[in-house]
Amino acid sequence: MVSPTNPRIIPYRDASIAEAAAVIRAGGCVAVPTETVYGLAADATDARAVAGIYAAKGRPSFNPLIVHVASLADAERIAVFDDAARSLAERFWPGPLTLVLPVRAGAGIAALVTAGLDTVAVRVPAHRAMRALLAAVGVPLAAPSANASGSISPTRAAHVAASLAGRIPLVIDDGATQAGLESTIVQGGRILRPGPLTAEMLGLETAAPGGAITAPGQLASHYAPVRPVRLGAVDRRAGEWLIGFGAVAGDDSLSPGGDLTEAAARLFDALHRADASDALGIAVAPVPERGIGAAINDRLRRAAHRD
Repeated sequence: MVSPTNPRIIPYRDASIAEAAAVIRAGGCVAVPTETVYGLAADATDARAVAGIYAAKGRPSFNPLIVHVASLADAERIAVFDDAARSLAERFWPGPLTLVLPVRAGAGIAALVTAGLDTVAVRVPAHRAMRALLAAVGVPLAAPSANASGSISPTRAAHVAASLAGRIPLVIDDGATQAGLESTIVQGGRILRPGPLTAEMLGLETAAPGGAITAPGQLASHYAPVRPVRLGAVDRRAGEWLIGFGAVAGDDSLSPGGDLTEAAARLFDALHRADASDALGIAVAPVPERGIGAAINDRLRRAAHRD
């Protein structure tokens, strides 16, 4: 039962997976770590359970969800793969790759998951906690990031608890997530959302921003702190909290040594710390666009966007 004192945070172990599975089988949702960020998981075949995800997050119903499954074979039961998609799956699953594919007839996935589209976003996660939960429940799990819609994504259990207090019953804590950024999303041979798997690694080009929402993570304003964000900062203005990178030092740094992988892993954690400060605004140092820097800058641009 959800109460103002929830969610409970319990460490990853067999008993916590069993408890989380019981919540999901009863139609509820729980937060669980993946290799990217913490996800808010519910039975993807149960429309009422999926509606619980949207309600807990305050997520707009036109924004589809990613379905997590245990294997490529499970993914092929709910989505239609062509040769190119299957090749990517065989190379990068389990891992931080989401494929947007036609929904297979009779897949049994709740319409809310796909936001009424004829495609479904699917991935096979690598994290032990999410894989254990998938094995325990035996159904596909819809699992967007475990935070209030539009706010900073959670890379620690404490981030989930702060963002979804009183909205969900349980968070499985298995420490900070490894990648620190949401999965790379691919549709039709193009990257819709940059992520830990880079364009160079995938051998694909990134689609131009804008247009209709066809996959998660495409809203212009997303991953956003409460405080305004200024990008490309090489110094601190009055009242700002400066997040540095490389030679630009600050109150915090994504990577003093200029390591982009380290910067990706620390990005959301740094934004959470900045947003919790008494600063009036947040400034972020320039991050190179190469490699995973493209995904970091994608998240920063959305964090800085104000409607």
